[in-house]
Amino acid sequence: MPNRSVTALLTAVMAVSMAQLFLVGALGPLLVSQAGVPRAVLGWTSTAGFAVAALLSLMAGHWVDRLGARRSVVALVGLAALALALIGFSVNTPMLLAALALGGLPQALANPATNKIIMVSVEPGRRGGVTGWKQSGVQLGALAAGLPLAALAAWLGWRGVMWTAAAIAVIIAVWAVRSLPDDTAHESTGPPDLPPARVGRLAVFSFLLGCGIAAVNTYVTLFGVQELGLAPVVAAWLVAVLGLAGVAGRVGWSRRADRSGRAPAYLTLLSAGACLAALMLGAATWAPGAIWVAAAATGAFAVAANAVTMVVVISQARRGAAGRDSARVSAGFFAGFAAGPPAFGALIDRAGYGPGWLLVAAEFAIAAVVAMPLRSRT
Repeated sequence: MPNRSVTALLTAVMAVSMAQLFLVGALGPLLVSQAGVPRAVLGWTSTAGFAVAALLSLMAGHWVDRLGARRSVVALVGLAALALALIGFSVNTPMLLAALALGGLPQALANPATNKIIMVSVEPGRRGGVTGWKQSGVQLGALAAGLPLAALAAWLGWRGVMWTAAAIAVIIAVWAVRSLPDDTAHESTGPPDLPPARVGRLAVFSFLLGCGIAAVNTYVTLFGVQELGLAPVVAAWLVAVLGLAGVAGRVGWSRRADRSGRAPAYLTLLSAGACLAALMLGAATWAPGAIWVAAAATGAFAVAANAVTMVVVISQARRGAAGRDSARVSAGFFAGFAAGPPAFGALIDRAGYGPGWLLVAAEFAIAAVVAMPLRSRT
């Protein structure tokens, strides 16, 4: 399968795997006003899916290594379609949270399966670019949620948007079945496994990164509406801006990190930039225009840092253990996505958005410190 076809398919798979996160964020004002979801509970919509993803990630890595990436990709896209459809059928908050929890399964499978396909199908010199595009699929999903799908809600309602996304996922599943070659499930050639301490540090870094990114994804639209007076559709464009900048950041930084051979060194730089972006979000209360720059900077730095962690894994993991190592790092990221929005939601209910954005800045700053020892290869 040509590299361009692999890249396009994996990008679409990653977009679908986390579509629910961005749709809930972009449609947050409608969920609060029409579905009766309390503002604080909105943060738990992310927790429902990402807690499941974090818990299952370690097992998902073993599943991918044993069963092969092709079958794992088809399964994850099918599960994503089912979760999106069930979200659309939800009639109360518990049903909504249960459907979002189901969406944690494809999230757990996404990075291990797609990383392994890259290792099997793409030559080493091109893996950084493919990884960047693949990881940018998540942000393309944010772009789709913030622009065409959010606008579609004016005609179809939030339920119709969820069902439309589910139909798109079904199409991608068929594409994967017909396009991906079968892979060797127990391939074990290549460099040694990543040292456990290094994987653990990457997981902690990813946890902190996930806390901050998830809080911004979930609440930036609501912040724009409630604090800056933006119309709901216009505020949803913030998610689109974040997504577009995230695509550019993930592709650009991943290629640069891979070609330099010093991918870990980029993690501190990117998380420091993300800290500045979070501080800019807090400043938007006094300078409303700053929110657009802050959303773009969050994508360009924080979101890009997650892609660079996958470059580190792909470049240093043994092929037969790629799923397991990817899953360990992803578990930290998903745990961050589960913990970040509820903490942010509880804080803004008590103290307002200003302290909330300071919390996000602190998470990114600590991530920068955690990443520093990774600059020296083991």
